[in-house]
Amino acid sequence: MDKRERILIVDDEQINLEFFEVMLSKLGFTVDTAVDGEEALDRVLDLKPDLIILDNIMPGMTGWEVTRALKQAPEYEAVRDTPVVMFSAMDDVQDKIEGFELGVEDYITKPFNFSEVLARIKAVLRHRDMSEEVRKREHRLKLVESLNEALLKFAVSVSERLSLIHSQAEAVDTEEADQVRSFLDAVLAETTGTQEELVDLRRRTDNLKEEQDTIKNLETTVDQVEQRYRGRFEGISSENASNESTV
Repeated sequence: MDKRERILIVDDEQINLEFFEVMLSKLGFTVDTAVDGEEALDRVLDLKPDLIILDNIMPGMTGWEVTRALKQAPEYEAVRDTPVVMFSAMDDVQDKIEGFELGVEDYITKPFNFSEVLARIKAVLRHRDMSEEVRKREHRLKLVESLNEALLKFAVSVSERLSLIHSQAEAVDTEEADQVRSFLDAVLAETTGTQEELVDLRRRTDNLKEEQDTIKNLETTVDQVEQRYRGRFEGISSENASNESTV
């Protein structure tokens, strides 16, 4: 069963909060609301939403200020990558540019059409999923490169140690107990180091296996990601066609 995405709606107008809570819940989302920026920042770390829909013009903190805190303040690092869609009554290009520069994922001007809002939510969530897949694959490539480098170093190290042990063995006078004991101590030291390196290689391999398992659970193409949401949005398409109201 697909995980229910959590959306946090932040707006000082109660009618908008109620409208989005009803409509998005019908689509299968878990919806949380906040009446201003301060409440949103107080709750966001506990909620960890998949998407934040944020009004810009609100009493107290503006949407820009909330976004700046989410994207830049150290205490919100855990939710820094959460996409933000901002609503505003303004249609000024410079205002939109400022929002994008702060890290806003998308920008919708009021009054807005609900079908447009749904389409933008769909696009933002799809982009989030694809970005997560890319991030996981890049991390896996780094793990592979690191493991390859470690294996090469290990092979060289083992070869050098075996050569050293072989040369030391040829020089040992087996009739001299002290020489034999020193040789065995040297072999023990070398093999202990080898065992430690093997443990490290095993740890790196386990990390790579975990990363591969994670990637298998991600959507791998745009079409597959599209399929995840298609049913939800098509479910209300007929309703929107007959009632294209604006908020």
